[in-house]
Amino acid sequence: MKRIKYILAIFFLISLAIQSCKKEEDLGEDPYGNGKQPLGIVISQTLAPVPAEGIVGSTVTVKVTGLMPYKDQLSFMFNGEKAEVVSVSATEIVVKVPEAGSTGVTSISIGDQLIVGPQFIVTGLIKTDITWKATAGANGYVSQYYEMNDGRALVVGGFNNYDNKGIVTPINRIARVSLDGDYDRTFRTGRGANGQLSRVIEVGGRFVIAGGFNGYNQRTENISNITTLFPNGAIDTVYIRTQRRPTLTDTITHKWFPKFNGGTNEYINRVYPHQGKILVTGNFRYYVKRDYRKANYDFSRDTVILDSTEIRQILRFNLDGSLDKTYRFNAATNKGNVSGNGPIDSYMHTDAANLEKLMVFGNFVTFDDQPAVRILRLTANGTIDPSFNPGSGVDNGISSLTYNATTKKYLITGIFTRYNGKPVNGMALINEDGSLDESFIPRSLEGGFPSFAKQLSGGLIVVSGGFRKYNNVTRNGFMVLTAAGQLAAGYNATGPFNGGLSDVIETKSADGKKALLLIGNFNRFDNQPVNNIMRVTIE
Repeated sequence: MKRIKYILAIFFLISLAIQSCKKEEDLGEDPYGNGKQPLGIVISQTLAPVPAEGIVGSTVTVKVTGLMPYKDQLSFMFNGEKAEVVSVSATEIVVKVPEAGSTGVTSISIGDQLIVGPQFIVTGLIKTDITWKATAGANGYVSQYYEMNDGRALVVGGFNNYDNKGIVTPINRIARVSLDGDYDRTFRTGRGANGQLSRVIEVGGRFVIAGGFNGYNQRTENISNITTLFPNGAIDTVYIRTQRRPTLTDTITHKWFPKFNGGTNEYINRVYPHQGKILVTGNFRYYVKRDYRKANYDFSRDTVILDSTEIRQILRFNLDGSLDKTYRFNAATNKGNVSGNGPIDSYMHTDAANLEKLMVFGNFVTFDDQPAVRILRLTANGTIDPSFNPGSGVDNGISSLTYNATTKKYLITGIFTRYNGKPVNGMALINEDGSLDESFIPRSLEGGFPSFAKQLSGGLIVVSGGFRKYNNVTRNGFMVLTAAGQLAAGYNATGPFNGGLSDVIETKSADGKKALLLIGNFNRFDNQPVNNIMRVTIE
């Protein structure tokens, strides 16, 4: 018996040895055997460059060892842009900030190996405004900053906290602030909106808020993406007697309802005052309203009858919320005009005669059952404006459109590459008649397309998007161009930007400097953490 156990043990050991050999054969060669050998270069991550910040052309010293064997083959970079090497020693390297340098990490490349160094701040004409008081920003998307005549502003979007003032009681999607960002607690929004807000305007002594929501403060129903507020922020309501029939005998109840009785079945992305009424655009299909006085047969709760009228993407409300059937509406069919056959957005401005012009753009190839080229303009009465002629338009979708009243130019961005048959590469400056302004030449982009751009009153153009390089120069998602499309000298020292802008508002800092308020959905500017709203000075 002992002999049998001994033989089995020998067999087991032989099997283990065979399996071990087999595993070694299966593994093959050491996958790291031919990896790159370390170069022996060490850049100090604790010692900041001297100086730690500077303008283009500054001489900078970085502590680093092990460079001497490679001093004739190395490249030093500021945020990806190659710098002039002044000198190399056993303990440091001296370089000059290049013309295209911007805030970000420094690095040394030797062949195909990269050694990352400390951050260097390149200072320029754009700086974070230290007088802006809402340094914590908003914890969600900011869609609009609406300046009021009383020297305050309303901020709306998708946030529930503004400048960390909503930790205990949430600040839901709307806040009133000073022009320097201070939160105003006297604005009585209560629970605020229960969904994202896109826009706010003032019409008829009320604020009109719109977006994608069905409740505001205590009114948790009977809102369809738009309602009106008193100037103090409270919802405008009316006391109505309703009727239901749980038995053969009618039952009368009384309830407060939103006074603005009208809305849409889907999100509203823009709202404008228009000839004393309220014009909205979005990708909705129906106008809806509630009939509070019709009896219903719901036995469990007080519901109301919801009526709908087909009208797509663009409609106008009367001030009480009823549908204005004099604007883009066919009384014979009791339907609105069909608008675009794809997603739209809009931008309204007034012309020299103070008439409203509504630009409609997006990704559609028919509009009101007529051929379209993803961009058009409507007259004040809602018909297609023949004086705006974009020719063959763009070859793909438009993501943003802005208008500059000083230069009288439209600026569009998107994933298109041609405008009226001419190369434009994701951006185009357009004259008021729809023709391309060929003096603006967008250069090559790498890594993505611009999602937003706006021309300032002085002619400079602010751009954001998913791109990494512009004209082969590192620009991480944010840049300032000249009116000719070149990177503006001195304005492009800011480092990585992460996210997208919804607007750029020209304003002033508290100490009187020219400034820009940036809003949108972004969490990094100049390689520093920020939250969706900030102000920068621009000199």
